[in-house]
Amino acid sequence: MDEGLVNALKYLKKYYFKKPLIIVSAPGRVDFLNTHQDYKGLPVIPIAINLRTYIMVLGYSNDFKVESINLREMDEEYIDIFNPYSFEITRERWFGNYFRAVVSALKKFFKLKELKGIHVVVYSDIPIGSGLASSAALEVAFTKTLDVIYDLKLKLKDIAEISYIAEHDEYGIPCGRLDQYSSTFGDIIRLETRPPYNVQKISYREFKIIVVDSGIRHSTGAIHPVRQQEIDSALRKLMTYGGLPHYLCDKLGYRYDEPKWEDIDEEEIQPYLSILSENEAKRIIFTIKMNKYTEIAVKIMLDKAGISELRQFFNEKLLKEVLRKTDWKNILLGFIVNKQHEFLRDLYEVSLPEIERIRDHILALKPYGVKISGAGMGGSLLVISKEHSPKMIDVALKAGASQAWNVEIDDGVKVHST
Repeated sequence: MDEGLVNALKYLKKYYFKKPLIIVSAPGRVDFLNTHQDYKGLPVIPIAINLRTYIMVLGYSNDFKVESINLREMDEEYIDIFNPYSFEITRERWFGNYFRAVVSALKKFFKLKELKGIHVVVYSDIPIGSGLASSAALEVAFTKTLDVIYDLKLKLKDIAEISYIAEHDEYGIPCGRLDQYSSTFGDIIRLETRPPYNVQKISYREFKIIVVDSGIRHSTGAIHPVRQQEIDSALRKLMTYGGLPHYLCDKLGYRYDEPKWEDIDEEEIQPYLSILSENEAKRIIFTIKMNKYTEIAVKIMLDKAGISELRQFFNEKLLKEVLRKTDWKNILLGFIVNKQHEFLRDLYEVSLPEIERIRDHILALKPYGVKISGAGMGGSLLVISKEHSPKMIDVALKAGASQAWNVEIDDGVKVHST
């Protein structure tokens, strides 16, 4: 039995003295490659990790009654009760809104007429606002719980999509599909974020993962819209500029999710970036560079990267030195992880001095790579390393991190035997 489940059952016994009818859990995730790209329709590479959210069903009722053990332990308001047929999504940062949004999305998805309520208790290992998809894990676990309760026979993609609709459409948070699909499918995946949202599992397990929580809390809703507006502004200027070639106009659009980003090379758009503000130009270049480096990283993990392709990203001297080593793939992946962090810091400007200080201390211990996981402006850092390292954790904590974990790649949403 995993440690998180043991803790969930321990707290359940402490407060409720009941055996759960059903236990469902879903993992958090680290944002491995192509951060801030899912809402643009570009493929993303998340990794599900063994920090999980557990939903325990204690019984059936007319209403939904949801209780958070984590909030109860913090002496905060921890109970939400709502009628399945008539409810609102209420206070902005109220945990019950996620459950309400899932019920609302499920009702629309299936046009359900008869709904029975349940009494559920939720416990989570995933720190809220840490960039590890705590909200998605909750949504996915609750969607799967209702799938079991109502015998809906949902496929994994249905669970991910309903959970995304709950957060994006019903709750109104401007997220992409990265978190919900990672939490649903588990493992390392390559997710195509345009319809039909194909998922490709990547069976690469050659590095170890350390997650470092900066302790600085952020809101996706305060970051994504600003960057999206900046890209929209840049695209409007480019599309209305009389000197832009027709072939480039055909690749672009007026909104951040319209361009065929994967077909645009930096060299072909560079001559026209002078008509943009400095920040607008940075956001365009960020989008193109991140995706190009992600494509080669996936090929490295899948053993599909030829030398000629590698030479486009790594200089000859580095390749000569690295390709002789048994862990050459991890070294190149670490190089890409570090590059993507630099793009997030310098071109998307979602890092902070406190994040950089923690990262610099970790880099001094020579991991393969360290980058922001999630929206940025706080949250967590992903470290890929040769081994799990108590020393890296200790160094990160001394540099200002609030907590850190050696984690494993984990399964997606699942029902536990009771």
